[in-house]
Amino acid sequence: MSYDLAVWEGERPTDDKPAGQVFSDLYDRYIDSEVEEPPPERIAAYVAALLERWCDLTEDEEDTSPWSTGRLIGEASGPLIYFPMRFSMTEEAGRDVWSTCRARRRRPPELGLAVPEGSPNEMAC
Repeated sequence: MSYDLAVWEGERPTDDKPAGQVFSDLYDRYIDSEVEEPPPERIAAYVAALLERWCDLTEDEEDTSPWSTGRLIGEASGPLIYFPMRFSMTEEAGRDVWSTCRARRRRPPELGLAVPEGSPNEMAC
């Protein structure tokens, strides 16, 4: 089982409803399409920051990577990255995902973090 997260570059939605709409629009345009667009520099830098802490699944020789898919950057298209984490590592790695997003959000353009319904509020970036 995995825990799916979405991070995108753009304005931070005011609450869950517009965040869901932004995510749906971005997913339809960039993930659920035949055309792949390279991620912008901020998304690539975000992924690189995550990989400084947690190795990519393709390099995981000790079963320590929280990612459920290999080449994490491969889950990014355009301004969106939608990636699964191993459910058993959600709490531990989720804090890093959140804090990395939050630290990078302070510089425009913002990064937004969408988490599944029912997640703790402290995970909202």
